Amino acid sequence: MDQSLEYLREILSGHTENDQVGKNLYAKICSHQYASEGKFVRELTQEENDYLNQILTEAIDYSKQEKDYVRARHLNEVYELLLV
Repeated sequence: MDQSLEYLREILSGHTENDQVGKNLYAKICSHQYASEGKFVRELTQEENDYLNQILTEAIDYSKQEKDYVRARHLNEVYELLLV
């Protein structure tokens, strides 16, 4: 699995307990072997896209605060694809 998707899967794992969209996204990313983040993003519904847009903004900011710039860069790659 693409490194960016690995980071995304890790973030989504924290959004599965009380959030149906988060749970669905986590299941989607775990059940498919996406070759790239682009393939994953192209399969998203508008609701899933909007949801990821919100949580990725927070996750990228948190990664930067923690000075984990590699993680922030990988998450930003997914985020940019959501905006296309």
